Amino acid sequence: MNKFPSRLNIRMLIQYLYFCMLSLIGGFIIHLYVMVKISIIVPVYNAGSTLSKAVRSIQSQSFRDFECFVVDNASTDGSDKVARELISGDPRFHLLYEQNKGVVPAFLRGLEKARGIYVARMDADDFMYPQRLARQYEFLEKHCAFDAVGGLVKYRGTGTGQGGFRKYVEWNNTVVSYEQILNQRFVDAPVVNPTAMWRRSTGESLGTYRMGDFPEDYEMWLRWLEQGVKIGKVAEVVLDWWDSSGRLTRSDPAYSDQAFYRVKTLYLARWLERYNPFHPNVAVWGASRTYRQRSGMLEPYGIHITRYIDIRKERQLPKPVIYYEDLPEPGAIFVLVYVRQWHAKDQIVAFLYEKGYTEGVDYLLVS
Repeated sequence: MNKFPSRLNIRMLIQYLYFCMLSLIGGFIIHLYVMVKISIIVPVYNAGSTLSKAVRSIQSQSFRDFECFVVDNASTDGSDKVARELISGDPRFHLLYEQNKGVVPAFLRGLEKARGIYVARMDADDFMYPQRLARQYEFLEKHCAFDAVGGLVKYRGTGTGQGGFRKYVEWNNTVVSYEQILNQRFVDAPVVNPTAMWRRSTGESLGTYRMGDFPEDYEMWLRWLEQGVKIGKVAEVVLDWWDSSGRLTRSDPAYSDQAFYRVKTLYLARWLERYNPFHPNVAVWGASRTYRQRSGMLEPYGIHITRYIDIRKERQLPKPVIYYEDLPEPGAIFVLVYVRQWHAKDQIVAFLYEKGYTEGVDYLLVS
């Protein structure tokens, strides 16, 4: 009997050990590359006076396994110098530069370097609470079916004329569950952008923020929800959201009312085509000129407004108008509520509930 292994067996053994070694080295390299759980991206433009507050709040997080990319977006006020002093000695922080102005190019610059399993947003003038990262990480780890998570915010205004933002925060803090986010996404952005965290794999699959004449965060939420992404929130305040007269959302045309309605109309029309049992026909609650103009943006997409619903009797318009108390029973029409005033909207929802209408089935809030 031959007591020695054949050359073939020795060659196979060497190949096996070689591939085992490659596998171990590959795994070690991957481990070194994905060495953080969360990548935080902070676009910065002329935020020298507020950046310290934002960065210190990140450094004070109870969850420590993160990296943070501070992306200077061609600032002219020395923001990069402030950033360098703040992050000096903290290897988790990295200062990047992006000359193409805009939140989207700055964010994408940070995303190029991000290694985390999760990606988190933060603005340079906000303050995240110490438990923010921990709570959102725990949420996504526990709820595998969810791909993104936001949180509640505390409104921090710095001037007058900011009632609209305050009302938006009050509304947004009531939109917490996935079902609420899904059904009310056509009212406004259902997640306050700097509270957002999502799985990196989701962003790689569906894309993140896009350039365009629209609010980049709202477009992304609408696109993701349309694709079946589940978005939730931790039901606690995770951020002080500062609102000032110089905020980009107050000065850039991409964040105007018209821009919001353009992008929401596009995605609403596609939703109606898929889920409205009476497609292409809808009824619009709100007969004022403003609401008729906004709902009329649906018509180029093939949506037909059959009638308006109004709180005044016998109103005369080119299309039929029905008094709200004469609304038919559920299952006869699909209603889009374009009324924008918050108190009136609450009253309409209460009326529709008593009437037996179900949100997302018989009606949607659109404004």
